[in-house]
Amino acid sequence: MSNFVGIDLGTTNSAICSYDSMKIRIWKTKFEQNDVTPSVIYFDRRGRKQIGRSAYDIAPIYPNSCAMAFKRRMGEDTRIELSSANLLVTPEECSVEILKELFSYLPEEIRKSSETGTVVTVPAAFNQKARNATRQAAEMAGIGKVELMQEPVAAVMSYMQRTSNTDGNFLVYDLGGGTFDVAIAQSTGGKVVLLAHGGIEVCGGRDFDRLIVNNIVLPLLHEKYDLPDDLRKDKIFEKLLGIASYAAERAKIELSSTEETETIIEIPHRGDWSDHLQDLNGNEIFEEIPLQRENIDKLITEKINDTINCARKTMEECGVNSHDLDRIVWIGGPTHYKPLRDKVSSELNISGEISNLNPMTAVAEGASLFAESIDWSSDDYKMKPTRGVISHDELALSFNYTARTSSDSSKIVVQVGGSVPPGAEFQVDSLDTGSTSGRIPLKNAATVDVTLTKTGKNTFKVVAYDAVGEPITIKQNEIIVTKTPAIVETIPSSHSIALEVLDKSGGRPILAYLVRKNDPLPHKDIIALKSNRKLEAGSDDSIKFFLWEGEFEDNIRANEYIGDFKIVGADLDYGAISVGADLICNYEIKTSGEIRLKVDVPDIGGIFEEVYSADEGKSDYTTNAGEVIEDGIIVRKSIEEIEKIVNEPKLDQAKRKLEAANSLDSDESDPEKVKEAKQGITQAKELLEEASRKNRKKIRKTELDTELTFFDKHCRRHAKSAEENAFDSLVETAQRSIDNDDSNFDDYLNQLRARIFEILWRQPWFVIENFKQLVSSSHSYTDKSHFEELTMRGKQLLGSDIIRRYEELPSGEKYQSAFIDDGTIEGLRDIVRDMMLIPRVGGSQTSARDVVDVFKV
Repeated sequence: MSNFVGIDLGTTNSAICSYDSMKIRIWKTKFEQNDVTPSVIYFDRRGRKQIGRSAYDIAPIYPNSCAMAFKRRMGEDTRIELSSANLLVTPEECSVEILKELFSYLPEEIRKSSETGTVVTVPAAFNQKARNATRQAAEMAGIGKVELMQEPVAAVMSYMQRTSNTDGNFLVYDLGGGTFDVAIAQSTGGKVVLLAHGGIEVCGGRDFDRLIVNNIVLPLLHEKYDLPDDLRKDKIFEKLLGIASYAAERAKIELSSTEETETIIEIPHRGDWSDHLQDLNGNEIFEEIPLQRENIDKLITEKINDTINCARKTMEECGVNSHDLDRIVWIGGPTHYKPLRDKVSSELNISGEISNLNPMTAVAEGASLFAESIDWSSDDYKMKPTRGVISHDELALSFNYTARTSSDSSKIVVQVGGSVPPGAEFQVDSLDTGSTSGRIPLKNAATVDVTLTKTGKNTFKVVAYDAVGEPITIKQNEIIVTKTPAIVETIPSSHSIALEVLDKSGGRPILAYLVRKNDPLPHKDIIALKSNRKLEAGSDDSIKFFLWEGEFEDNIRANEYIGDFKIVGADLDYGAISVGADLICNYEIKTSGEIRLKVDVPDIGGIFEEVYSADEGKSDYTTNAGEVIEDGIIVRKSIEEIEKIVNEPKLDQAKRKLEAANSLDSDESDPEKVKEAKQGITQAKELLEEASRKNRKKIRKTELDTELTFFDKHCRRHAKSAEENAFDSLVETAQRSIDNDDSNFDDYLNQLRARIFEILWRQPWFVIENFKQLVSSSHSYTDKSHFEELTMRGKQLLGSDIIRRYEELPSGEKYQSAFIDDGTIEGLRDIVRDMMLIPRVGGSQTSARDVVDVFKV
């Protein structure tokens, strides 16, 4: 018998379930017999591990020996330092341990069966890097046949299986320990269409705990005891922080599971910790801190509002409102908290359903159900077909049927394309119950409804007879109809994914979308491109296709850089890919959201497959606080520029989202704090874009006037007559675009900026200052080794005599100087051009105005 396994790899807790086509089983922890396993690992000095509840209980005492909340770091280049155990581990390595532990709960016959297929869930909010890391962890854990699936899809499957009232439209509100997901689902007769889904990557119960600790517990402790300002930076007092977090979480859970309005946060939470808690003066730390519901409600209001706004945005994306939705389905531990449910229901104006779902295990249950819908015998784990057919080739006779359904019956329809003997008949027999349809005339469009008596596989046999009752041989005469709790017919893409390409040879970068957010998956297509560089066989060089995730079309680098596809010269057997050569990209976005790409190069007869690499897109949130701060400054400047033009409430919201980035220190090493700040910047960018769209005409007019003023002040004197006329003509065209409110303005604006850049690009001072600007933001470039190589070459040129003499001139003379180049500036120009082609994470590319402002012309 086939077994289908579902794993919810959670931030705080994980769970595993199996489904045998008839019933779901939750596999409990080995010793405590709990439904869920805390996602915590304790490492001792000898390398031994404890996983789950025992590690969770140890974590407050030995925080430097425990890994937790690592799911939120999946796909990053962030290591988890376990100083007490002298270890550095990756989030993937930690996930491997949790997956192995969960899988060990299964009996051997399921674990080792070649027919077992496993679905591991990921949040819809996960980006491509995090998904790739999750798959890598599953493969490292040796699970076998494994596929990924978005958590909202699994939640819908679980809801459909557990609830009799399934028809209608509903919103899945999935708030876990670390992430938030939302999905809009439409169900009719057991068939589910997911209209849209979205989420927030850093939003969950863990963040609620942190708010309680930072705003209630730590202020009181600092007031009454002599403690370091930052407990994280002191290995002794980091233990106090762990105990405070543990105690706050326990108190929060207590208020969530009772009707009491107040409880106590005990520091320490357990008596045997007291020996370890003393302040800098040796005073014993012992506190009982009151925690009221109303204080929790105030602290988590902004986070809950974020989830509500995310739900509203997802509703807008698929064109539904509160009147179209029948209910909210609650998933995840924090949704146990009634004030949270009441607030969400009230704000969205949708009633919340208290079903018999277990919010803690629903995702794992749904994942096991979804695993049954996958054809694990196929090479790439396609979905099982919902239609089936058996046929008799000689008579051109076929029996078409519904192969998978959530109904209690299935329809078999006869299709006759040839000559069937007059008087021929057929019948359908159930091999499970022995019932029969009786003989029916064998003719085109004849139908039989068969009853499905059980969940899972129902087997029938079709028998045909000629006019005298002799059997007509049908080689394959068996029909298997699978009755399932639900069939998910449409799964939308969680994100827009695009390749960065040039709009023309030497032109500006634009996005060529592979898939748009909420487009149905799986999705296959072809993009025809041209090579923008020559690639010799055997060389160390490569042609790269930069990959971005997000919806920002005008500012490519505001999106999430998730890696690249590349063709490496060493992979070419012979010849070369020439400039302008055709590159035919065949791609597929799987149901799980993963990407596959094949590049066909007709000129050399080469095909390059599976060349996706996310390594260069990874971030280390223990070291990149400076990058996040810089990105926040850039966004804040953009907000301030637009505030000069319009009065828009969304801009105030955007500034509030930047508060976490504003308060960061450049040496901040807490990855969760840095990642939350980065998420706030992304949300600010989204609000900024919404405000810009709403006030488009005013903003466009100001942007156009700014470029014209800049051209008059800095470029007109250097421009050729034809360039002046072309620029002025383009300004008039852009003005008409504003008046007509058409979609071409941004293109015209970019053309104006390109013309400005082209004129300034001829000026030596501009090339030199451009190089310096790029070098000053080296941390934001993805291909750091290439960038460092270019930097070194550029600095060598800056040290040349001709540039040194030029640099000694006063700024005004440099600006006016007619410079006779010996090739040095041209060489630097080539280096700067190559630097500009390297993708940057966050912010935007250096503009001509940035360079001029620094040069103080």
